[in-house]
Amino acid sequence: MDQYKNDEFSQPQEEALNELYNILSKNTDPAFIADFFGCLFTRSELKDFATRWLLVREIDKGTPQREIARNLHISLCKITRGSKELKKDKSAFRKILAEVSSGKSK
Repeated sequence: MDQYKNDEFSQPQEEALNELYNILSKNTDPAFIADFFGCLFTRSELKDFATRWLLVREIDKGTPQREIARNLHISLCKITRGSKELKKDKSAFRKILAEVSSGKSK
């Protein structure tokens, strides 16, 4: 949760994010979370959210970055950011991808 601790977020924003993290971490109903996301995000934001996850999965598969950019219609900068996150020690992306592969996230 401390990944973005700095002056990037105001204190109320930081508290709101922490509240959301806690709420989502306790909920195990995918339909409810989908409904909640539908209320919280615009269709465009949801599409961006989904595309970012797709790009992480493609990077993990070894798909070349230029191919990902072409297929998902996104910039190389977004892909580079995802790639850097995957390379970090204790990457949350890496942990979630492992859970998806093992079937734990279903």
